[in-house]
Amino acid sequence: MADFVFQGVIPPVSTIFDDHLNYDSQGQGKLIDFLIKSGVDGLFFLGSGGEFSQMTTPERMLVAESVIKLVDGRVPVLIGTGSTNTREAVNLSLHAKAQGADGIVVINPYYWHLSAENLRLYFTTIAKAVGDLPVILYNFPDLTGQDLSPDFVASLVKECPNIVGIKETLDNIGHITTMNRVVHAVNPNFAVFCGYDNHLLTNLLSGGAGVISASGNFAPQFTINTYQCFKQGDLAGACEWERYLLQVPRAYGLDSPFVNVVKEATVLCGLDIPTNVLPPTQPLNADKQAQLKALLAEWDLIK
Repeated sequence: MADFVFQGVIPPVSTIFDDHLNYDSQGQGKLIDFLIKSGVDGLFFLGSGGEFSQMTTPERMLVAESVIKLVDGRVPVLIGTGSTNTREAVNLSLHAKAQGADGIVVINPYYWHLSAENLRLYFTTIAKAVGDLPVILYNFPDLTGQDLSPDFVASLVKECPNIVGIKETLDNIGHITTMNRVVHAVNPNFAVFCGYDNHLLTNLLSGGAGVISASGNFAPQFTINTYQCFKQGDLAGACEWERYLLQVPRAYGLDSPFVNVVKEATVLCGLDIPTNVLPPTQPLNADKQAQLKALLAEWDLIK
């Protein structure tokens, strides 16, 4: 198993596409270089914000191969490999391992509501298939329709020691604090990441590892500075930066899914990359672009 602990700020990186909706490795490289220079602690590719659910399996494999090469060992790389079926998830996970990923992120199937036994089998099959490769669970009940409870996660960690963390994408801070308490009793190093920007400080105060949130693409300084101030014992400074994070969800409300918002914000903040998105998502219209620009100016990200 990798000798590092996943922690800090790990943005769920946008996947970049050209005007024909083909993967754009040059644009992807620009975004990767920007994020690494900004000081992130790792990068998560092919998550919800990476539009994995709109891609074919060969496209997901192509992106995984490319981004691992582009990062070139500069920071840990996590690859999203979850699926609606276990066989595909295992194949994607083994592929990510073979390409040199530092870990995988696995969301639960999002079509059927699975029994606890079937959901357990899904996760344990994947975790055991990849051997000692670290696995981070992805809890997003608004999209999957099924929550991963702290007790359920703790039981998975007992069975599969390479399940080392979870991304908690739900607007329920009590769930996150309970996840920290319950699973840390099984593995004190288990890494709980919040998926919403505005939960970062509370997650850290409850023993969490950090954040995997979309603003890391266009305003990584918000989460990085909050995290670093906290680690340095500067709670006042952390609170000042957290004030920005409390406002970020206003931008996400401009569209659903908000992958177009994140890409447009990244460009407005100064990075020249294509903003194309995969259907059924559409480019952000002019009115919403104007609203986004006003928000970014309010947060001192642009003039």
